[in-house]
Amino acid sequence: MKPGVRLGKYRRRVMFEDRLEVHRVELTGYCYRMLGCANEAEDAVQETLLRAWKSADRFDERKAGLRTWLHRIATNVCLDMTRSAQRRALAMDLGPSSPVGGGLGAPLSSAAFVRPVPDRRVLPVDGDPAELAVQRDTIRLAFVAALQHLPPRQRAVLILREVLCWSAEEVATLLDMSPAAVNSALQRARASISMRDQPGGTSEVAEALLGRYVQAFTAYDVDGLVALLHEDATMSMPPYAWWLDGREAIRATLLGAAGVCADDRLIRTAANGSPAFGQYRGGQALGLVILDVRDGLIAAITSYLEPSLFALFGLPMSLDSPPRM
Repeated sequence: MKPGVRLGKYRRRVMFEDRLEVHRVELTGYCYRMLGCANEAEDAVQETLLRAWKSADRFDERKAGLRTWLHRIATNVCLDMTRSAQRRALAMDLGPSSPVGGGLGAPLSSAAFVRPVPDRRVLPVDGDPAELAVQRDTIRLAFVAALQHLPPRQRAVLILREVLCWSAEEVATLLDMSPAAVNSALQRARASISMRDQPGGTSEVAEALLGRYVQAFTAYDVDGLVALLHEDATMSMPPYAWWLDGREAIRATLLGAAGVCADDRLIRTAANGSPAFGQYRGGQALGLVILDVRDGLIAAITSYLEPSLFALFGLPMSLDSPPRM
């Protein structure tokens, strides 16, 4: 092959790789919703982009746009991964609420739970505010957990139609289904999701609420913290199946904890379209706290007691070390 021909082919490859990278965030969000795990979503995207790069010479943009082609590959990768994976869930899906004063029990495998994801990995930096609101609302822990109850192809239909706003015809082409079958799958998926995830209001977060939460947490002001909760709020601590149901159960548990968190500190981050914090005890990483906010109050507090998550969120392992970005 002549040098000029090799150089031209190399440049086309580089340009194609750049075009693939433009779609990374959207693909990661899609794969995360399908799989419920940030690390698995990253693996799925890497596999998607690798397959696309290897097939670059066969890609015909006259038949399908690059975005459609990439989502077809990503869907096949995710469907393959779901065949052997355990269904991920939240603690509330695993059993009844725990009694006040009861212990955490034995930790479960992290594979049992929906895993948190940093906002920056799955949300675009800018865009239409209405579209961004949908993107943010559909990576909430509760929504992603509800998705895991759907059969994988039905899950793909719902995400493509409701989150990415594809037409029934586009989804039908991607999944090799008829438009009628796509619409039928979408109706069943909507019915299932509505039973499992009912936010019941706006999820917009007021900075004043977060300021009051941090103030109450830092002061170990139980009454002040409980005042920020919905009556039916939940609290859970993966990787444990332990969880509390209701504001009064949370209040009684915090009062009975004898100030165990009294000297803990928080560092702000963002996860699953929600406000989140790295929690430190004795200056060392303890857990990642995610708040689900609904109508100006906190509907759920999910504390992942796994310091290994801190690197993913760019949080330092100790308050004496710099953040990891």
